[in-house]
Amino acid sequence: MMASRVFLPALLLLFGLVTVFAQSAAPGQACEAKNGTTCEECLQNVTCLWCIKTKTCLTYPVSTILPPHSLCPLNDARWGLCWMNFQILIITLAVIGGIIIIAFLVCLFCCCKCENFGSRRFEARMQRQANKQKIKQEERKAEMKQRHDEIRTKYGLSGQNPYSKFA
Repeated sequence: MMASRVFLPALLLLFGLVTVFAQSAAPGQACEAKNGTTCEECLQNVTCLWCIKTKTCLTYPVSTILPPHSLCPLNDARWGLCWMNFQILIITLAVIGGIIIIAFLVCLFCCCKCENFGSRRFEARMQRQANKQKIKQEERKAEMKQRHDEIRTKYGLSGQNPYSKFA
């Protein structure tokens, strides 16, 4: 659990740094310079966005998370892969993220329920053992009382204790 708390922010930070360095590493290769090329050539640079409708290579607008519709519609925008449009990419990532979250919640619920079930079972077993020990102790106590009574009758001490009035 603790590892996932550290891993996810570290992964996001790494992804952000890679994106920033990729943008600053190639200032001479402006995406607009590749307008007359193909989608594959345009998307070699991670900062570029290919619009199929206008067949232009654009610099990805990092100020907005999604490219605006005026720049290029989502179903015509390509980023990273030429065969997958931006809309399908977003839907796929959302579905995968939702499945991961649901799976995490189900596992969390099952683990907590199983843990509680296990502790209840453990407590019941401990209670049974305590009851058994208590019964055995009462039986030993009764046997000792019987043995003491037999010894008292054997030696004639079964009468009232003469020291009882001092107590």
